[in-house]
Amino acid sequence: MTKILTFLGKSGSNRTKIAIAAAKQLASLGKRVLLAGGAEPSLPILLGIPMTPEPQEIAANLQVVQFQTSILLERSWEEVKKLEAKYLRTPILKEIYGQELAIIPGMDSALALNAIREYDESGKYDAIVYDGTGDTSTLRMLGMPESLSWYVRRLRQIWINSDLGKTISESPLIQPLISTFFNVNWTTDNFSQPTNQVNNLLDKGKAALADPKHIAAFLVTTSDPIEVATARYLWGSAQQVGLTVGGVLLMSEQTTVNLSEEFIPLPVSVILNTSSVDWQPLMDALPNFEAQALQAPKPMEIDINARQVRLFLPGFDKKQVKLTQYGPEVTVEAGDQRRNLFLPPSLSGRSVTGAKFQNSYLIISF
Repeated sequence: MTKILTFLGKSGSNRTKIAIAAAKQLASLGKRVLLAGGAEPSLPILLGIPMTPEPQEIAANLQVVQFQTSILLERSWEEVKKLEAKYLRTPILKEIYGQELAIIPGMDSALALNAIREYDESGKYDAIVYDGTGDTSTLRMLGMPESLSWYVRRLRQIWINSDLGKTISESPLIQPLISTFFNVNWTTDNFSQPTNQVNNLLDKGKAALADPKHIAAFLVTTSDPIEVATARYLWGSAQQVGLTVGGVLLMSEQTTVNLSEEFIPLPVSVILNTSSVDWQPLMDALPNFEAQALQAPKPMEIDINARQVRLFLPGFDKKQVKLTQYGPEVTVEAGDQRRNLFLPPSLSGRSVTGAKFQNSYLIISF
């Protein structure tokens, strides 16, 4: 299983330093490592080399790659056209080329996530260190499988139950017309085929995010109060998307700084921050990422016997957390993050009977 690490915090240069040191440390332990970053200049400047959209080896066991959205878009567009040709008798996208597509907001995150997924599934790497934006954009990117899964699940059911969906699926008059446009008979089962493929892909993403052995994040901060507050906010926001935060890396010019009280129960590792880029001291100061991730509080715990769900939401207080229920769905809002809880069958559809916010936990009873 590939270990995917990312770092959250306000200071971009400190996060990038930690990402490089982590990649180098894991490579020195014999792990096959891919260090991935966006098109921003900080990563190639600190590495001292130009980066390319294809993985390049810069040291033993260590490769680096730069995610260039325009190139990722071109590759993905070709896959979209292949999928269209599979289901549509007369494809309409064949005259649109990836090289001319404009990049819309949010597309870069989706393409980066897909690239990480492909590198993860390639089997070529033991660890992927992702130097992203380190803010809520990174969190929304990693939480995308769960968000999209909710849309697919709800909209598919609405379509199937709608008069239009039933008419298209069941009407003998419409079926011949549909067949002239599509390569398949448009029945409910055939409609489900591509939807199920998407759901399987999203389920894999959700399972990966829920497994701290697979994906984990670490907070990077200095002792500056604004950076500390930002780190705490990102900590709680990470829990909202189901991402495990394993610990805190405190960049400081002195070892006497103590921020343990701000991040209980996470361990805080103090790392001396110097102006010179000397990777070995940084590597030596890094914690055991896997061990800390496994010991960290889980973002969500479900007690079926007690009919309770416990959400760990540090960095937020009771006034910042909102719980609503519409039909079978339970939605939790904390800060600027919203999460629709995917519950086991024994709790799904049950009404919420009570909720309380206690010791950074939102405890929901059914």
